[in-house]
Amino acid sequence: MDSSELPKTGFLAHASQNLSDLLNSVATEVDLSEGEVLFEQGDTGDALYAIVSGSLEFSIISREGRKLSLDVMRPGALFGEIALFDPGTRTATVTALEPCRVRGVKNADILAAIRKSPELGIDLIQLAGERLRWMSSQLNEQVFLPMPARLARKILYLTIDGSDDLGLLNLSQAELAEFVGATREAVSKTLSLWKRAGVIDATRGGVRVIDRNALQIMADLHHI
Repeated sequence: MDSSELPKTGFLAHASQNLSDLLNSVATEVDLSEGEVLFEQGDTGDALYAIVSGSLEFSIISREGRKLSLDVMRPGALFGEIALFDPGTRTATVTALEPCRVRGVKNADILAAIRKSPELGIDLIQLAGERLRWMSSQLNEQVFLPMPARLARKILYLTIDGSDDLGLLNLSQAELAEFVGATREAVSKTLSLWKRAGVIDATRGGVRVIDRNALQIMADLHHI
């Protein structure tokens, strides 16, 4: 993708022209290699980021030192908006899952732009609202849903808008376990059952969705 072009996907698909102009004018581009960390949980944050290309993993470390993967974001997604409303420490670690390009806009530049064009604030309020709804949904799933339902929902979510092969998820069983807060053994057992049922095809390096409708039924069940 050309460095001057922003993707028309994710949040940016329905963002205002003012936000696109801001990301095109004062943003700083950052290229990340696979496995490179953009920022870590606890780092001081003062910028909003947009993903131009590639995919990024968002994770946290629990008090017990256990990694918990929260999300994977792709081109068109925006993140880091908390630093705009309340500059302080980052709440998650962001790691490139593949070569990535992001654009960062400093807190001061965005506030200056909002003073000139107050309607730009509508984008940021909408972004914060979407993030809040997502966080509430994740909390409800973690508390109320059994692990197989959480796993099914996570696989469906992560294969909505990935690469050209939308049914392929290049995450290991250990990585999937981090996403659903379970052991690798529990995830492996569940995937084996689904593989025998013809719902997925699982290997050591990833999962391919074969029957998305069947997996959706798994995700909607409270007891699997």
